[in-house]
Amino acid sequence: MDLRRLGYFLAVADQGTMTRAAAASFVSQPALSKAIRELESELGTALFDRVGRRVVLTAAGEALIDHARRAVRDVQAGAEAVAAVAALVAGHLDLGCLPTLAAQPTAGLIGRFRAEHPKVTVRLADPDDPVDLAAMVRNGTVELGITDSTGAEDLAAVGLGIEDLVFILPPGPDVAAVQPLLRLGEQAMVVTPPNTSSRQKLDLAMAAAGATVLIAVETPQREAIVPLVLAGAGAALVSPGTAATAQRLGARLVRPRPAISRSIVCLHRAGALSPAAARFLDLATGPPAHGVGSSRDRLTGSR
Repeated sequence: MDLRRLGYFLAVADQGTMTRAAAASFVSQPALSKAIRELESELGTALFDRVGRRVVLTAAGEALIDHARRAVRDVQAGAEAVAAVAALVAGHLDLGCLPTLAAQPTAGLIGRFRAEHPKVTVRLADPDDPVDLAAMVRNGTVELGITDSTGAEDLAAVGLGIEDLVFILPPGPDVAAVQPLLRLGEQAMVVTPPNTSSRQKLDLAMAAAGATVLIAVETPQREAIVPLVLAGAGAALVSPGTAATAQRLGARLVRPRPAISRSIVCLHRAGALSPAAARFLDLATGPPAHGVGSSRDRLTGSR
């Protein structure tokens, strides 16, 4: 199969129309359409159905797309490795992370990587949940995925450390800095949907403590959680970075007993990584930028 035609196939699948795909691929629409017809002829089946001005994948197209992404990415990784050698003077890194890990540790790691390699572009994807992120790594949409749950034994998982989650409460009188989970279960909660990792952590921890989560607000909009807590809508279980921001704005912090912890890992497919991904992983698993500390210290600060 011709790699150029596979690239055009992916462009059409991603863009939804031949016109947009041609513009994104910097070729004329007739040339792109001809390449798609040649690919379909080679495979002996249609890859797209025409629906008005748009095109959608056929069942055969759906069967091809993940393989095409992997093939294009593998060849691209090889070309970048040859072109950039180990100097990382060009190229890009496709990275994904859970929304709750975007600020910490992902933002800091991207900052360190970009400081070392300012000519390498980082493209950060936003998966909905750990299952979505694992699928993006698996099909080649991203090369590395930072998550708090693997659920994907077919992917390599590199440990980045352990993070202790924190409850934030609305502004008010001082409270004990550490409280039993059973008591925290009396608080009405601002939560994300059940499929999200933070919600699953909360539900499991409360169930283990013999408590039931009392839901005040359920929202997929994570950026609304801190404002909702500050407005008095309820408490929330958040990452240490989010908790620190909320505290500066007036929220109260409470650490649960026992702790609710999550292991942070970086997923990738088996095999050689691109130079950019390999260096990013080195930074992620190496010592902190300033001083020396354990993985838990690096993610959460000393207890």
